Amino acid sequence: MRKFTTGATRDTDTGKFDYEGFLSPLVLERFGQYMHKHRKQADGTLRDSDNWQKGIPLTAYIKSGWRHFFDWWRIHRGLKASNPPGKVQDFTFGEELEESICALLFNAFGYLHEVLKAKAKVE
Repeated sequence: MRKFTTGATRDTDTGKFDYEGFLSPLVLERFGQYMHKHRKQADGTLRDSDNWQKGIPLTAYIKSGWRHFFDWWRIHRGLKASNPPGKVQDFTFGEELEESICALLFNAFGYLHEVLKAKAKVE
């Protein structure tokens, strides 16, 4: 039992998940910016923020994740990210790095979401 100087009491937080400590507000904010930016579709409309949770095949996540990991790795080694034919990216070094890492996180989150969703249906 914890007792505060105000006299209020609460149970102990021992053994409970510390989400505030596990996550970085800087990273979550940047990831949110990335996700919002990429909501815009080719026709100019915005997809729902949770559109990805409707289901994307694992193969799409893994293939995209590898491309973004490769870009992150290239940038880490002091190289420019690889641009697919016909795609022009006008990022600064820092933006390019952040975009690559956010894209990798998106694919990892999406993949894990699909795995956990399937697991929840099985159990």
